[in-house]
Amino acid sequence: MKHIPFALIIFRCIAAPVILFAAYFYRELALSSILVLMYLGLISDVLDGIIARKYQVATATLRRLDSQADMLFWLFIGISTWLIYPDLIQDHMIEVRILLGLEAFCYVLSLVKFKRESASHAFISKLWGLTLLAVFTSMLGFHYAGIVFYVSLIVGYVAHLDRLLITLLLPQWTHDVPSAYHAYLIRKGITFKRNPLLN
Repeated sequence: MKHIPFALIIFRCIAAPVILFAAYFYRELALSSILVLMYLGLISDVLDGIIARKYQVATATLRRLDSQADMLFWLFIGISTWLIYPDLIQDHMIEVRILLGLEAFCYVLSLVKFKRESASHAFISKLWGLTLLAVFTSMLGFHYAGIVFYVSLIVGYVAHLDRLLITLLLPQWTHDVPSAYHAYLIRKGITFKRNPLLN
């Protein structure tokens, strides 16, 4: 059981290029397979953290790998969506570029400050993952962005601002920080209770 979290993370690392390959070569013919892999990827993301904490194998290395797998997974799904339905992405290119810029800035800031990428797994970032599932389901399943896109976009902006604050507030690198407020508590040396299912 202790090896399951790592296997679930590797599953997402493999699923991401498979999704991209299917989108590039088969376009709309691959939609059903891409949607199935996307949902399986999200399920694997939920389970790997829960199982890792239950069996006390949620090491810094595992959580860092988890974060990188998540970023790769959703990035490749985004690129795949653009390959299949370029109009949906092109219509919102400015907003998407801002989001990608925030992601890059979060990554670089953590590397500069801590010499390693962030792995906060904050509450709002988890919520953003659910909105990404909703928006890509809408885009790939129904060729529609609409209000769900803007909801996901707003949650994504807030999630990245939260990550930036977490990085700025933490006195030293750590993983699984629920929010910027909790990073502030860590900075002040104040202990807090963690939810075993979330952090």
